[in-house]
Amino acid sequence: MHVLYVHQNFPAQFGHIAAHLVNKLGWRATYVGLAAGGTREGIECIQYRTTGGATENTHFCSRTFENYVWHADGIFQALRHRPDVKPDLIVAHAGLAAGLFLRELYPDTPVVGFFEYYYRVHHPLSDMTFRSDLPWRPNEAAFLRARCRNAAVLLELQNCQIGYSPTVFQRECFPAEYAPKLRTIFDGIDRSIYHSRGDELRPPIATRGPRTIAGVAVPAGTRVVTYVSRGFETMRGFDLFMKAARLISQQRSDVLFLIAGDDRAIYGGDATYLKGKTLKQWVLEQNDYDLGRFKFLGTIPQPTLAEMLAASDLHIYLTVPFVLSWSMMNAMSCGAVVLGGRTPPVEEMITDGQTGLLADFFSPEDLAEKALKVLADPDAYRPLGHAAERLIEQSYSLEATLPRMIKMYEEAIQIKAGLESPREPAKAVPRQVLARKKPL
Repeated sequence: MHVLYVHQNFPAQFGHIAAHLVNKLGWRATYVGLAAGGTREGIECIQYRTTGGATENTHFCSRTFENYVWHADGIFQALRHRPDVKPDLIVAHAGLAAGLFLRELYPDTPVVGFFEYYYRVHHPLSDMTFRSDLPWRPNEAAFLRARCRNAAVLLELQNCQIGYSPTVFQRECFPAEYAPKLRTIFDGIDRSIYHSRGDELRPPIATRGPRTIAGVAVPAGTRVVTYVSRGFETMRGFDLFMKAARLISQQRSDVLFLIAGDDRAIYGGDATYLKGKTLKQWVLEQNDYDLGRFKFLGTIPQPTLAEMLAASDLHIYLTVPFVLSWSMMNAMSCGAVVLGGRTPPVEEMITDGQTGLLADFFSPEDLAEKALKVLADPDAYRPLGHAAERLIEQSYSLEATLPRMIKMYEEAIQIKAGLESPREPAKAVPRQVLARKKPL
């Protein structure tokens, strides 16, 4: 079986899946993205480039779609010059129009679309309006643009045989008429990286000596609170986390905050309202912080991140109703006690008091109160981390989700075989294609 994965970034949502299929099952995987070409973990990577994009003269509402088209064209041109690439299946990130033009190159190849999110404008759980506590609101242009941002996604929904979303919340954002076409299959956590280390990194408080975590010297007896976000932004509650952390630090002098991520906005419109400042700069101006208690680590390699999460006494995760971050699932997989803001994507994974803790998303006071209970006796809350790790291993690890992923791939091939052009007689399901893979 030869699968062509299409995504701007590598490894993103597909790299670990492709590596498993290649190295464990003997499949062939080709990955098309913006990263340099070559071979990584047995996956052939093909680089594409864009030669144009939206400009200031492009209507604000259609700039996203214009950029999507240029990416689709770059992907098409890169593969057009590789006639030796003849995939049995295409798996594409649908939010980038990544697979849209590939029908012209591979008319008989089924397409599976990865559907991450569908923007809803004036909805009770819209990511645009959920942060009603902020001193700014989305402007009119943002609402107008949001109505256009789904254009490429809808085209991809029409273009694919099957689509999937990683969580029920994300899948249910899509229009109801597409529900029969969409599955819920999580990306799969790589447990070879993200797993607990027992007392090695998180020893009992009574015997806890000095440690080094992610390159940071941690004094004996210190409690460690972690926060991870690709970018520091209001959509991921960075401002609320910092307010809660300040309250925690005022109550306990033995807590160190390890924070991974970059001081930039990935999602949302924070930059529009902050007048040249980053959210971190804005947050630090609002209150006095003992910055000696906060270690900002930037973007760190996955093994280092896993080490940090496996050493955490408490991991705090916040998000508006939006795409669920891998970081929360990685923390659970590392056996960390996770305190999450109570929003639908978080509640889907955390059962309060069983696999983690939940607090009022909008209340730093509630977050701090619950965090302080954990930090008063981290050892007593360890069963929550153990239960979270078991949940990931049993239901959300790569080993747990991959059989469902393969079944979906096979279903897409079967659907395509039954939807041949009426100008040709229907062909039987290509069992010889399915037979190329080794059994699980």
